[in-house]
Amino acid sequence: MLKRLPILCAALLALAACGHSSDNGTAAPAAPATASTAATTPAAPATANAPAPAASAAPTSAATAAAASTAAPAAAATAAAATPAAALPFVDDGKWVEGKDYFRIDPAQPKAVNTDKIEVVEVFSYACPACNSFHSAMDQIEKSLPPNAVVHYLPAAFRADENWPVYQRAFYAAEALDVRAKAHDAFFDATWKTGETATYNLSTGQPKPKGAWPTIEDIAKFYAKFGVDPKEFAAVANSFSVNTKMKQADDLIKAYGVPGTPTIVVDGKYRFSPSDVHTVQRAVELTQWLVAKEAAAGAGK
Repeated sequence: MLKRLPILCAALLALAACGHSSDNGTAAPAAPATASTAATTPAAPATANAPAPAASAAPTSAATAAAASTAAPAAAATAAAATPAAALPFVDDGKWVEGKDYFRIDPAQPKAVNTDKIEVVEVFSYACPACNSFHSAMDQIEKSLPPNAVVHYLPAAFRADENWPVYQRAFYAAEALDVRAKAHDAFFDATWKTGETATYNLSTGQPKPKGAWPTIEDIAKFYAKFGVDPKEFAAVANSFSVNTKMKQADDLIKAYGVPGTPTIVVDGKYRFSPSDVHTVQRAVELTQWLVAKEAAAGAGK
């Protein structure tokens, strides 16, 4: 079982990591990152006064550097979005080491979504401070992928003590109502900047009393800004279809062997945590390399 490590601050950013735990731990929200390549030590908050190290037998679950989009010029981001990334040839020069930089999922598991493309999945939660710090880095990863690869998201719910299941439920309701993608960044902001959908008291860095946690009805009010009727959102969120998708997500995350969030999974065959590679740039490069590796394997069949 993974407990959560104390937050450690790198020179230009502070990050938290979110791992499995049965403890009712608390964690200070991660500070917004301002650099894309700053290295950081794997970190995950546990209780405010008594942080505990993660179990040594499990792969470290942590986020690393966060989004460079806050530091990159807007014009450069626009140009990157407009220009599809070229597929890279697969070259195994020993830079990336299995069991150190990434882990093989054995046996291989299904993709999160039925797609013919190579799938890059981020296992995440809107309630995870590390995912909040890392989510714009996922935009970089998505822009870096060739046309034969696609990004999908798999919401985790293993921190029930921090209200994660309601965010997982909201994800699938928003997806069913076709507003998930357009509201994705705004939902992170509502959870970690304005506090509109926050389980944490952002002033104190402590979880609110359980009775003050946001409900699916509270979250429905947020999605009303994107044209969704709150009653319809709540009804879809509590539907059999969403319940089924939540169960499937839980099962798939377990099958992937995900130790915490964020975790990147490529085609159900490989996974790594950003902390395994220390910087956002290396996370981008490793994702590209694993996509190229998978493409080469497919070409050889």
